Formats: sequence, C-alpha cells, structure tokens
Amino acid sequence: METDTGMATLQWPSQRHKRELASSGPTQYSYPFAELVDERTQSWPLVASPRNAAALLTLYLLMVRYAPKWMARHKPLQLRLPIFFYNLAMTLLNAHIWLELYISARALKYNISCQPCRVSYDPYELRMAAAFWWFYISKLLEFSDTLFFILRKKWSQLSFLHVYHHSTMFVLCWIIVKWIPTGSTFVPAIMNSFVHIIMYSYYALSTLGPRIQPFLWWKRYLTALQLLQFIIGLLWCVHAVLQRCEYQPWLSYTSVVYMISFLYLFGRFYSQKYTKAAVKCE
Repeated sequence: METDTGMATLQWPSQRHKRELASSGPTQYSYPFAELVDERTQSWPLVASPRNAAALLTLYLLMVRYAPKWMARHKPLQLRLPIFFYNLAMTLLNAHIWLELYISARALKYNISCQPCRVSYDPYELRMAAAFWWFYISKLLEFSDTLFFILRKKWSQLSFLHVYHHSTMFVLCWIIVKWIPTGSTFVPAIMNSFVHIIMYSYYALSTLGPRIQPFLWWKRYLTALQLLQFIIGLLWCVHAVLQRCEYQPWLSYTSVVYMISFLYLFGRFYSQKYTKAAVKCE
C-alpha cells in the first residue's frame, strides 16, 4: 500500500495508538530507557520488543558458530546467480535508503552538525523515519553475507571483523529506529548507505566471471572508502559531544567508542591485506 509520502507498506501509528502510548507511560516497559522511545516507530515490524532483535542476533551468532561445522561435511556451493541477484537487490535497497534520507533531510532543512530528533508527524519526518526502518532491515538482510561465506566455505572471510561488523550494526540500527529515527543520525546513515551502494555494486560485478575481473582493479579502495567513512563519522561524533548538541548524549559517546573500534579493525585489515602484501611483492 502506498502512502502519500511515497513510501510503501509501513503503517503509521494511529491517533488511538499515540494516545495509548502517552497515557500508559513508561510502566508498560521493563527495560532501560523505555520512557525515551520514539512513539512513531513502535508499531512497526521488529521494533517494539528487544526480544525480537535479541532473537535474530542470537540466531545469527548460532549460525556463525555451528553452520561451518555442518558445511565441513559437504562440498562448497557456487551460488553465483543467487549471490548476483542478492547483491543487486542490496545495491538498489541502499540506493533507495540514500535517496529517501537525502530528500527528507533537504526538505526539512536539516543541519548536518546538530539536528535534534523531533517527535513530529510531518510527512517528511515520517519519510525519514521509514528510511531508517529500511536501513535497520538492510542490516538484518546483510546477515546473508555471512551465510553465503559459509555455504561457499570462504573461511578466511568469516573473520572477527566480519562478525563484529554485522552483529553490532544490526543492534545499533535497531536502537536508532526505536529511540532516534530522525535528526542528526541521518549523517552517518547516508554515508553508510552510499558506501554500501558502491560495495554491493562491486560484489555484483565480481560474480559475472573472469571477463569482468580486469575492470575491478578498484577493490582495495573499497576498504579505504570504509576507513574514510569511519574517520568522518568519528569526527562528527566528537563534534556532537564537544558542542553539546541537543541530541541523545549517550548515543554520541557510544558512537565515538564504536567508530574507534571500526577504525582499528578496518585499519589493521587494510594494512595486512594491502600494505604488507605490497612490501612482500617488492
């Protein structure tokens, strides 16, 4: 079903639902920060209860733990066609997310530096919140990256960095949708979706066979682009903390630590894969 905002299928909270949320208060919840949740997204799929996110994350980690043992008894699968269409779909989904965030932020005249998360039912605010919901769902779909590695027995790619990245991004995006689905969070989200457009485009092209490989010389720059994303994200988070932006301070502090962890892990990966490899070649 299409809404007048151009977004499909999501059902916005009814007036009755909003009154119930307002009247029942925080006593209906039993987990930390429940009184701070954003009422606009609580009726959306996989948002309201932390049990849903916890269950999905647990299933993912169990897959990481036990699926490789099961695959050890089987031959690796090729899956070239499914992987191509998966990467193509992820490219299009991230392009949609990027476009929705950009259109909404521009229409609302958002400040990229310090933009409060307003509980507003303006169509463009809801459009941005819906884009964040799709951003959250995209991180759930990205668990398929790990599944494909396991089914193809690409054990070297099933690293701590890979699992840490996928599992923690899923949790972070659930937190964003539940507590702050608008405001300054659009800055790192729009950067991340842009990076993923390029990344999944590369992955889709890489499945097309050896004739395409000579044109994929820019693979190493994908990791460099991710590192640049984390550097900008870290500077943005530090700025938010120092400027005491009218924003959730706990998220800003957490994001600083999170960006540092990514810079370290991706930086070490880049150094091991490209810098040290170049030295050996010399």
